[in-house]
Amino acid sequence: MTCSEKEAGSITLPEQDDVFRNLKNAKRFAIDIGGSLTKIAYYSTVSYKRALYSLDDDDSQNKADAQYEVLETDVEVARLHFIKFETKHIESCLQFIRKNLIGSPDFMKGKSIKATGGGAYKYTDLLTRTLGLMVDKEDEMECLIKGCNFVLRNIPDEVFEYSRHLTPEYRFHSVEPNMYPYLLVNIGSGVSVMKVESESSFERIGGSAMGGGTFWGLGSLLTKAKGFDELLQMAEKGDHRGVDMLVKDIYGGDCSGIALPRDLIACSFGKAIHSSKDEDFNPGEFAEEDIARSLLFMISNDIGQLACLYAMMHNLGKVYFGGYFLRAHYLSMHTISYAINYWSKGKVQALFLRHEGYLTAIGAFLKGAEEYDNDKYSWCENYAGSSGLSSPLPSQPNTGNPMIDQLEIDRFDWQLVHCPLLKEPADYVPDTVDLTQDADARDYWLVCFENAIDKFVDRAIKSQMHRPDANHRAQIFKEKYLSRLQHLRSHPFAYGSLTVRSLLDMREHCLNEFDFPDPYLQQKRLENELALKMLKSRMDDLNAMDWEEKQIALVAGLLAGNMFDWGAKEVAKIMESSDFSFSDAKQKIQVRPWLEDSLDEWLNRLKGEPHKCAAIFVDNSGMDVVLGVLPFALELLKRKTKVFLCANSKPALNDVTYQELKVLIRKAANCVDEIKDALTSCQLRILDSGQGSPCLDLSRLNLEVAEAMRSNGTDLIVLEGMGRALHTNLNAQFNCESIKAAVVKNQWLATRLGGDMYSVIFKYEVPTKCA
Repeated sequence: MTCSEKEAGSITLPEQDDVFRNLKNAKRFAIDIGGSLTKIAYYSTVSYKRALYSLDDDDSQNKADAQYEVLETDVEVARLHFIKFETKHIESCLQFIRKNLIGSPDFMKGKSIKATGGGAYKYTDLLTRTLGLMVDKEDEMECLIKGCNFVLRNIPDEVFEYSRHLTPEYRFHSVEPNMYPYLLVNIGSGVSVMKVESESSFERIGGSAMGGGTFWGLGSLLTKAKGFDELLQMAEKGDHRGVDMLVKDIYGGDCSGIALPRDLIACSFGKAIHSSKDEDFNPGEFAEEDIARSLLFMISNDIGQLACLYAMMHNLGKVYFGGYFLRAHYLSMHTISYAINYWSKGKVQALFLRHEGYLTAIGAFLKGAEEYDNDKYSWCENYAGSSGLSSPLPSQPNTGNPMIDQLEIDRFDWQLVHCPLLKEPADYVPDTVDLTQDADARDYWLVCFENAIDKFVDRAIKSQMHRPDANHRAQIFKEKYLSRLQHLRSHPFAYGSLTVRSLLDMREHCLNEFDFPDPYLQQKRLENELALKMLKSRMDDLNAMDWEEKQIALVAGLLAGNMFDWGAKEVAKIMESSDFSFSDAKQKIQVRPWLEDSLDEWLNRLKGEPHKCAAIFVDNSGMDVVLGVLPFALELLKRKTKVFLCANSKPALNDVTYQELKVLIRKAANCVDEIKDALTSCQLRILDSGQGSPCLDLSRLNLEVAEAMRSNGTDLIVLEGMGRALHTNLNAQFNCESIKAAVVKNQWLATRLGGDMYSVIFKYEVPTKCA
């Protein structure tokens, strides 16, 4: 046994044993081998449990009482894995892959691995010998561009601006609907500047020989630093003013007459200038840390100015930076941002990428997977298996664990696009509060999610009592999620903007990772059946009212239904301890005037022409969707308005899913003729929103829904529930009429908004052009 084989046997993968188990299903590999870091990419499938719903009412005497069946099945989800480690460990890591992940010596026979980076040539024989794969070498720049396009198109909050002296330091950007053209500046040993005009059109328009290699080389000559990272650490501790000559050093204290900041660098290393006559000059008086910082500023400023000039020459407002020189290091990003802003007078943005270290590996993988039609699908970051933007320097691996960090991306089996009803898609921000900016809110919500974890563990175990390992998996879920929350306390920017939505999504990802895809499945089924039995009586009561009384009751019912939310701690307590009814819910909510009250404006609108088409994004199962949303939708249908009921693709809390809603509406049609008629005539349609969250990100909407909205002239959007209308989209602006309706079921948030517990938000808005 060789040394590398012994080392491979001792490698342990950090925290991800259950996920890495799926690498045995790997179908394709790619690798990016750099001088210091290597990134391995591979495609795998992950098996999850998912519920299937069926309604067989053919033999039922009373079709309204027909039961729907819930079956459990396994589904395969495509996943991309990316692992980053130090190149010096490449042999032992490849041995580990062969021994632990491939399994059979014949597994890779006749297959190839896409390879890029300088090491693709250096390690060709090692890759072939160790993995038994043919090596297809790919152009590094093409892979870089392809990877950059992929993350810009698929990963929310991938892009950020960095301003060291602002709060917050990081400002993340949503996925842009129109991302071309842009400038990509790759800072490796040298600098390459690429203009990207489309998915397949780009050109190298310039560059410089002074890049990361220059910083490393000169730093090695001028200091005793043993490596790149140590040089960066030195720069962090240094003070460049001990080495650099500033404007004030030349002009004295008063620089007002020359319109330059007094602390601006006038000459890098200017204070080290001396001649043979300077007998008192002592090079040792300059601290190595100061030298390293001066050197970092000199290189970064030069790159920033170069990028700015190219951007202005080609009339481009966005410049993305990547390459090993950056490594998310705050000093480098700050200096480049300052230079870009200074020289462009704010006209050009310096933008950075959370996953810039993986771009070339992603591109290499995509070059080998073009037959899979990846452009037909969308992808999302799996928070349960990704390291995040955790620290300015890569963590130093120990002897037994050479891994530095990981990225996992899951595939949706549909394409996600911006909602066509958004007024300005490029300016759309889903979240109402950015917790990275609001420290009080961040502290509250992190504690809130920590305190709620035991309830979710209990619910997860009870949902799978038939599985003997449920308790063990639930405990691992708890440890994983709590560790993520703890990490976010010290690194709130790790996964982009920290929001209530991202905390909820992270919890759902962790639940899925440990095979708890739908902990509320049986609870939803019970509540759906109970609500369906009450539907006809509810409709009879409404139909007995006069017009205005009925419209008010419909809105009140929409709000009362939203009380049935198992994600709201105080409401969950009530539902657990009593038979909380729909009537009880109506009594609980705030009496008018509401905290946000546009009911009168909505009633006046209903006296006018009917809407052409309404899209309603539904929230909870049971009372909410059956007794709250359905009667509201039926009233719109009576006005000859086409209605889309849009539900989540995947389970989240007790939110109704698309599959569940299809069964529910079929059952409801058996006891309410108007629903049956609307389904038959296609005036009522059930649509899959493409979402899997308690919140709603309208920049990632199922293409099918977007096309239906556009083709049917949708002129009303209804967002219902705290997740969709309060935590997200409260401030969203649309090019059509909109309703945002929710009951505030959190005391802290109610107080923040200036209301009390169970305060009501009913916000009806008309776009300016229609007012």
